Amino acid sequence: MRLKRKNVIARVQKGSIAEELGLEAGDAILKINGTDVVDILDYRFLMSDEEIVLTVETKQGEIVEAEFEKEVYDDIGIEFESGLIDGAKSCANRCIFCFIDQMPKGMRESLYFKDDDTRLSFFQGNYVTLTNLSRKDIDRLIKMRVSPINVSVHATNPALRIKMLKNKNAGNITERMRLFAENNIIMNAQIVLCPTFNDGDELERTFSDLLDIGECIRSVSVVPIGKTKYRDGLCEIPSVSKSGAGEVIDCVEKWQKRALKKTGSRIFYASDEFYLKAERELPMADEYEDFPQIENGVGLIADMEESFYRAAEETEGGGAHHVSIATGAAAYKFIKSIAKFAEKKYNGLKVEVYEIKNNFFGEEITVAGLLCGCDIIEQLKGRELGERLIISKSMLRDNTNVLLDDVTTDDIEKALEVEVFPIENDGYEFIDAILMKDRCN
Repeated sequence: MRLKRKNVIARVQKGSIAEELGLEAGDAILKINGTDVVDILDYRFLMSDEEIVLTVETKQGEIVEAEFEKEVYDDIGIEFESGLIDGAKSCANRCIFCFIDQMPKGMRESLYFKDDDTRLSFFQGNYVTLTNLSRKDIDRLIKMRVSPINVSVHATNPALRIKMLKNKNAGNITERMRLFAENNIIMNAQIVLCPTFNDGDELERTFSDLLDIGECIRSVSVVPIGKTKYRDGLCEIPSVSKSGAGEVIDCVEKWQKRALKKTGSRIFYASDEFYLKAERELPMADEYEDFPQIENGVGLIADMEESFYRAAEETEGGGAHHVSIATGAAAYKFIKSIAKFAEKKYNGLKVEVYEIKNNFFGEEITVAGLLCGCDIIEQLKGRELGERLIISKSMLRDNTNVLLDDVTTDDIEKALEVEVFPIENDGYEFIDAILMKDRCN
């Protein structure tokens, strides 16, 4: 019986070096310059050379070699059947705040996979705990200069981190991050704030330890625990209160000042949810510097606000359009405010903004990205939706029209009898969507 083949090519780009070499979908890359290709890191690292000898097993089973020259970082134009070649590493932790453990049964299988793969941190921006890395793994990452790495820290107190991650190997986070820093590996850090566990003095300690590691710590974000209604049997963790959110902001701002003085960068940031929960004014866009953790919900509103008003200044016209927007509870007031501004600026424009409560996961989940199609349909049935319903692309699985509950935008369109129009978190896209400029092009 033939064993399952590894490193199999799924696609060859037209006009690429790979096509010129005669490589085809179904061929497998075995070696590069005589070295076995184990995973995507090996492939990228070994390919960053000018003179290449590929050892290939064709789909017919023949072993051949292809020798060629290229520019150092040129991509030869192939995609593998598996993005990482050898599959993602699963998580070895049982974190007390894990969102996956709080999901109901019956959702698509991929949503229950807990990855903790440093390669995905480098290639896709995922956050990893570093607990499943051997010293050999670390040395390999350093040798290949894999940077940046996004690290789920949560706490630097060894005993507390072991307790929060429920992993006896979780206590050496500071030492591992120092080792990366000594080898000039840039890191972004994340702290999921769990009241009574890693707030207060423990948060201060974590900030202090991370700042002490040095300039390779590019940014540190604090995000609140996301608690669904499916926490039966899990560790009891209080929700973030209004006063608690304010205390986190005060702590972050204190350490921002220290970091600015020491490094010239603020480094420490609280996610937008803390400001909304505390009912405090969000920082201006320039206070987020280059938005190092915007994908983590840090500065999303400030970035959107800045780009919206800039787009409004540059965009004329309008028209008698009637559109609607569905968003989560967290961003509702902000979206409502910019929609009102747009209605005043553009004659004939009417924008309905609807706050969708997250009945699927529970009302403590307030971000738009975790809304499900069933809640949108249920809460907007029979409402005035106008010519189109605008939603955030963050609600959709990457490069698809599928929401978390497997409801599609087509399903929503059919149920509500309105066009569904997903957009990025961008003021220009927002203006174009509400003015329906895409229909004018």
